[in-house]
Amino acid sequence: MTQSPQLSIVVPVFNEQDNVAPLVQEIVTALRGVADFEIVYVDDHSRDGTLAALEALKAGVPELRVLHHVTQSGQSTAVRNGVKAARGAWIATLDGDGQNDPADIPKLLAKRAESAPEVKLFAGWRVNRQDSGSKRWASKWANAIRSRMLRDDTPDTGCGIKLFERAAFLELPYFDHMHRYLPALMQRAGCKTLSVPVNHRPRGAGVSKYNNLNRALVGISDLRGVAWLIRRGKITQIVER
Repeated sequence: MTQSPQLSIVVPVFNEQDNVAPLVQEIVTALRGVADFEIVYVDDHSRDGTLAALEALKAGVPELRVLHHVTQSGQSTAVRNGVKAARGAWIATLDGDGQNDPADIPKLLAKRAESAPEVKLFAGWRVNRQDSGSKRWASKWANAIRSRMLRDDTPDTGCGIKLFERAAFLELPYFDHMHRYLPALMQRAGCKTLSVPVNHRPRGAGVSKYNNLNRALVGISDLRGVAWLIRRGKITQIVER
C-alpha cells in the first residue's frame, strides 16, 4: 500500500483466535470496492493463538496490519495505539469478538457523507442486542445513569462499532476505559456526534472478557472522572487574523 488509505479499521483483540479469520474476511467483503482501506489489528498480548492467526492472514490480505502489545494494556490503550498507527484520516472501530457487523461500516460512511462537517463521531446503536438478559439489563441501567450524568444524548455509548475523525480522537484526553465515553468526550471538545442504528450478533466463539460486576465498579469511577472533565473543560473558538 503506497498511499494513505481513506479509512482505517481498528480492531483490538485479546484471546480471540477463532474469531480473527471470519471477521477479517467480513471486513474485506464489506469494503473492497467501497473504500480504500486498511485493517489495523492490535493484539493485547493474547495468550492463545490470536497473534499467530493474524500473522497467517497477512499473506492473503494485503490490507491487514498487525500490532502487538508486549504486555497486556487494556482495550482503550489498544484502540488508541491502533489509531495512532493508522494512516487513514477516518477510523472505524470494531470489537474483535465478531458481534459487530462490518457490513454496517458502509452505512456509517453514507451517514457521514450526508452529515455536516461538524459531526466528527458516528456511534453505533445496537437496537437489537444479542446478549444475555442480565447483560442487557446491566447495560440499560448503566446507559441511563451515564446519560443522566453526562447528558451526551447517546443511547448506546458502549457499542464497539464507531466511525470518527482520527485527528479529533487524538485530541481527546486519554485514560483507561476512555473508549466507553467517546461521544461525551467528543462533545466536550466541541464536536457533534450522531447515533446510527446497527446490527448486533451473538458472539461467534470464545468468552466475554468482562462481567457485569467489574463493568459496574469501574464504570462508577470513570463516570465521576468524565463528569469532572466536562465541568472543567472550556471550548474557545480561534480565528486567525
